[in-house]
Amino acid sequence: MRRTIGGLPLFFLLASGHWGLAQVPYRVALTDSVPAASLPQRQVASGKPWYQGRLAQAGMVPAALIGYGISTINGRGLYSSYDAREEIGEHLGGFRTRADDFLQFAPYLELGVAALAGARTRDDRLNTLLLIGKAEAIMLASVYALKYTTNIERPNGAPHAFPSGHTAQAFVAATLVHLELRDQSPWYGVGAYTIATSVAALRMINNKHWQSDVVTGAGIGILSAQLASLSHRYRWGRRPLLGAGTSLSPSFSGGAPGLSFTWRAQ
Repeated sequence: MRRTIGGLPLFFLLASGHWGLAQVPYRVALTDSVPAASLPQRQVASGKPWYQGRLAQAGMVPAALIGYGISTINGRGLYSSYDAREEIGEHLGGFRTRADDFLQFAPYLELGVAALAGARTRDDRLNTLLLIGKAEAIMLASVYALKYTTNIERPNGAPHAFPSGHTAQAFVAATLVHLELRDQSPWYGVGAYTIATSVAALRMINNKHWQSDVVTGAGIGILSAQLASLSHRYRWGRRPLLGAGTSLSPSFSGGAPGLSFTWRAQ
């Protein structure tokens, strides 16, 4: 049984990057004769360190999950995938269910029922659907690029274990529920993430995935939803939270799906 992985690509979410640099103007001293309001916005420093930015804040949890998942592949790391499988086998070795095949989409059902019941989402229906479509595209491109690049064998002997697509699907949906309904109540997000966590657990209990697969899948799902939200251009012309000159889109290069991240100084 092949359980090794060679050369895990660091570009698992950024399959292609295009960086364009424009000349940056010299800093202009703020004096009484040059009001701050007259300067381009990029010249007025926010005073916040990079780790307090929206992108950094949104990426901390998924980065930790992805990093831990990668560190526990096979028998490596603290409480490895082999350790988790052995413990699950001792207590739940004979348990099997197909509930995870349906629960992966359950957070979207929660979102729909809440909206029909009168809960006000952050965005209107059109933009919510656009966000779902973009987040799903980012997640699917990332998951399948990794599955076919790493080709790790599942615990049951089937191919393409890493990462777990079911888990990524559940967590991208749960994160979108959290983002859309958190202003109404944090319990919507708690419920959605509980469902997503149960999907991750069932993938391991059903002997379909390693611990590393589901933890990394959870991180990819969360990150996909956050990137879709931060880069979204609303139909009213609102600027994306990633900033002007920045875009994120699915790509297909060299026979493999991936993402294209573009940034140009304005």
